[in-house]
Amino acid sequence: MTLHLSARPLLVLASTYPATVGDGTPSFVRDLAVGLVGRFAPRLLVPAVPGGAASEDAEGVHVTRYRFFPRRWEDVAQGAILENVRSRRSRLAQLPFLMAAQWWGVRREVRRHRPDVIHAHWIVPQGLVARWAAPRVPLVVTTLGGDLYALNDPISRALKRSVLRHARAVTVMNEDMWARAIALGADAHATHVLPMGAQVAQFADAAVGRAARDTDGPVRLLAVGRLVEKKGFLPLITSLAAIGGDRWHLTIVGDGPERAALERAAAGLPVSFVGQLTREQLVRVDAEADVAVFPSVRAASGDQDGLPVALLEAMASGCAVVVSDLPGLAEAVEPEVSGIVVPTGDVAALTAALDRLIGDRALTAALGSAAAIRAQRFDVSAVADAYATLLDQVASTAHRSG
Repeated sequence: MTLHLSARPLLVLASTYPATVGDGTPSFVRDLAVGLVGRFAPRLLVPAVPGGAASEDAEGVHVTRYRFFPRRWEDVAQGAILENVRSRRSRLAQLPFLMAAQWWGVRREVRRHRPDVIHAHWIVPQGLVARWAAPRVPLVVTTLGGDLYALNDPISRALKRSVLRHARAVTVMNEDMWARAIALGADAHATHVLPMGAQVAQFADAAVGRAARDTDGPVRLLAVGRLVEKKGFLPLITSLAAIGGDRWHLTIVGDGPERAALERAAAGLPVSFVGQLTREQLVRVDAEADVAVFPSVRAASGDQDGLPVALLEAMASGCAVVVSDLPGLAEAVEPEVSGIVVPTGDVAALTAALDRLIGDRALTAALGSAAAIRAQRFDVSAVADAYATLLDQVASTAHRSG
């Protein structure tokens, strides 16, 4: 891809990033970076993960993966850092080395490529490292939820506060996160609700013809996400066990530390665990599903979802969706219009909602059609335009004042 001559140099920092395109790892950071190409020249700095090349260039985006630990054990960034550490505490030993390697990487990128602005995904560790390694480069911080909701010990809160106060702009996934960021010291006028985008067109195109397909057989339910506490998959299985019968089949997409426990809970039920899928495989699974369920809960650590991109993808596919009333999820769905919203952790309410949809295919189809329309506002191209405007404003303001 040819870059526009006036494209601003942009350094993007992230800790969750695909090893290869479409490998099933959440790709919202990459999708956004590609969407910025033209107005910006993005260079991404991300930690090494098994199977990832040391560097790559594709679609106008350059990616550098920095090594930080002996290869045999270098896995803390494969997926979500917080959940990886919770599932195996020994991974904590990798974090100081990851942050040190990222610090050196940021220093090198700033010295060689002189970015106009740094976009750090997650307050900790990326925002913190940028704050220390490049204090003079304008910083935009995006928090996806886990770092803001969890990490609530006094030291972590102090570190988060220092990053948010230093940032020229902060973006969050929902209104509740906006209020929490402000309470930690972010500038209210420079803090914006600006969720990540989804590949709406790709998922919508794959689901063309959904209305005409055969509706005989069980209702196809879908749940997508890391198999961790905050996703609420255990309450989901409990709810479906209460419904029983042969009117439904649930497919669970994803992997994680709770898989064995969930498989035990689902024993004897029509539930399939298919593990992590590639982007293309997930597109097909979404297109085949009737109902997608996102029963997210607040984990014991305080962690919770901000606004899962998987929810937006399911909506784009025309699935009827059932979501918990956590901020972000509930904001994405119009209750009884584009989905059903149930109280967080309320197994009885979740059971009633699922039983209702399983027994009413007309309602399921109507909710799915409305969800597909609502998902258009979260298309990655529109989200990228909003981020490009914000990043450009931050860079221009810093240039004028500097």
